[in-house]
Amino acid sequence: MLVKRENIKSLVDEIHKSGKTVVCTNGCFDILHVGHVRYLQKTKSFGDFCIVLLNSDKSVRSIKGPSRPINNENDRAEILSALRYVDYVVLFDEDSPKDLLDEIKPDVYTKGADYNMETLPEADIMKKNGTKVEFIEFVEGKSTTNTIAKMKQ
Repeated sequence: MLVKRENIKSLVDEIHKSGKTVVCTNGCFDILHVGHVRYLQKTKSFGDFCIVLLNSDKSVRSIKGPSRPINNENDRAEILSALRYVDYVVLFDEDSPKDLLDEIKPDVYTKGADYNMETLPEADIMKKNGTKVEFIEFVEGKSTTNTIAKMKQ
C-alpha cells in the first residue's frame, strides 16, 4: 500500500507501539525482476512489516539520468505493493533516503551486498538510531540495467 510521506512516521510509531518490528529498504525498482523479488523476500524475513522507500521519478532521473525511469513512480509503487513481501511503499524525492530513515527509525535496514558499513551512505543514521543493517547478496546477472541493455540488442 502506498503511504504518503507525511503519514509514514505515525504508521511506524503505531507498529512499534504494538510490539512489532519494521524493516526498510530503498531503491528505484524500475523494471521488476527476480533479483528484486528475492531481495524483497529476504528483506521481509528480518521484520514484521516491510516498508520500501521508493525513489520518485525526480529522484530516479537525478541518479540514473534523463532516460529513466522506464516506469513511472505510481506504476512502480503499485507493482511493489502487490508483492506479498511488501507491506508499505513510500516515495521520496531526494537522491538518498537518509532523512526519511532518520525520521521513521526502522528496526532493520537492508541494502545490497555491494555496500558495507564503510561505504553505506546511510551508515551514520543507522548507527545514531541503533538500526540493525543487513546486506543482501544480489542474484547474479539480474538488474534493470542488464534488462534495458538486452532490450536494446
